[in-house]
Amino acid sequence: MDEKLTIGKVAAAADVNVETIRFYQRRGILVEPPKKLRGLRYYDEAAIERVRFIKRAQTLGFTLDEVSALLALQKTNACAKTHDAAERKLKIVEDRIRDLERIRITLKGLIGQCKEGATDVSCPIIESLLHSKHP
Repeated sequence: MDEKLTIGKVAAAADVNVETIRFYQRRGILVEPPKKLRGLRYYDEAAIERVRFIKRAQTLGFTLDEVSALLALQKTNACAKTHDAAERKLKIVEDRIRDLERIRITLKGLIGQCKEGATDVSCPIIESLLHSKHP
């Protein structure tokens, strides 16, 4: 790509909003290039790849702080540390899946009680929320 890349072109190429680019710049995970004479900032193709990297990492559940750490590791070629970060993230995801499965089972049971209508309370769901030990 020989054309000059404005923030809008970078955003379009990376399939994000211009405000996403600006947010990443404020967070310090994307460098804001200096303004040229006409007041425009021109980006290189590496900016597109960096934004795509950030979005892919977020899709995998990494926070922006974690993405920043991954980007720092990328510069040092620290595969073992990156592997460890991915394993920690996987454990969090697996824990979340277990929690969601527990929630699914509970909700299915409560919905079933409502359909049966064979309880001595007006609404099993509300009653469960009123007397549950867990938030």
